[in-house]
Amino acid sequence: MVKLGTFAMPLHPPHRPVGDIIKENQDKIILADQLGFDIAYMGEHYSCTTEQIASPLIFFASLINQTKNIKFATGVIGLPQHHPVIVANEVAMFDHMAQGRFVFGIGPGGLASDLEVFDHEDHAVRNEMVAEHLRIVLEIWKSDPPYDIQGKYWNVQIKNAIYPELGIGSMSKPYQLPHPPIHISSMSPDSPTVALAARKGWVPITANFTPHETVYGHWKQYVAGCEAVGREPTGEDWTVARNIIIGESDAQAEDWMMDPQGSSQYYYDYMWKVLVAADYTTVAKPRPDMKDEDITVEQIIRSSVIWGSKETVAEKLNELREKSGPFGTLLMAMTDGSGPNLEREQLSMQRLAEIRHLIR
Repeated sequence: MVKLGTFAMPLHPPHRPVGDIIKENQDKIILADQLGFDIAYMGEHYSCTTEQIASPLIFFASLINQTKNIKFATGVIGLPQHHPVIVANEVAMFDHMAQGRFVFGIGPGGLASDLEVFDHEDHAVRNEMVAEHLRIVLEIWKSDPPYDIQGKYWNVQIKNAIYPELGIGSMSKPYQLPHPPIHISSMSPDSPTVALAARKGWVPITANFTPHETVYGHWKQYVAGCEAVGREPTGEDWTVARNIIIGESDAQAEDWMMDPQGSSQYYYDYMWKVLVAADYTTVAKPRPDMKDEDITVEQIIRSSVIWGSKETVAEKLNELREKSGPFGTLLMAMTDGSGPNLEREQLSMQRLAEIRHLIR
């Protein structure tokens, strides 16, 4: 049976108070846990009033004792923006706090203003930093002092201040050994990151704001990565995120989806403008050959969202899995809860949980 999860950037109008945003997203994850969802992802951003969670680890720490089973996943920690020693130790600490209910989602970061403020605007350099950062973190987790881990961007060294009888000079290991599961997100059509993740034994995540055709392409990359290392591409370790709206009928779901005041309109209008500004529109284009000026928000919504009654959504999800591959986890993207949107989202979550058994 497919696993269910939630994914939140989160994305909210900038006028909303931060406290309200935090409470809304906490409540959504508590509800997801009650409904039997398996995992919840939360993003990390530093310089955007629409995406105001600076530390997913701090956010999730508030939920450990308010939930029972759901796993917490960083979606993602932008590794170039942190020192490896801090990430290694904070993640290890949280993993112990959550007693293993943790997934280590990583990436290079992608918000333009974050990249500028950290001086990480070179895409090739960021990818290089991600690889080095992760190598250092994994080396810390499997090593004991003395530490002498050298890199191009960071060096980690403890050679002199080591007092074993006092515990000084040692760094913590995670609760899950040898380390928590590593997940990495991908959004580009036919992204080689998916194949890389499959080769490394990580879990690739297909972003929700991409058209369904991107899901098909990511499956091909996933299969190629698995075959390269001689393992069966079962899809169990592949995660796909989608925006999902489930109404009492197909018509009601479509009304919610196309409501000018609805969360889908805000979400995709925002995402398209961000992608245009970043000159990265290929991610969301319904068809690769379309010109930017010819694309409407409605076209993007209809190419990316799964909507309808419970029966229709189950059929669409099965069709998606048949055309792409049997992804093991489906993430429902969380949107803004202003006005009637929160109740609509809660109903969609409940209905998705009710049709889980129908997803083949």
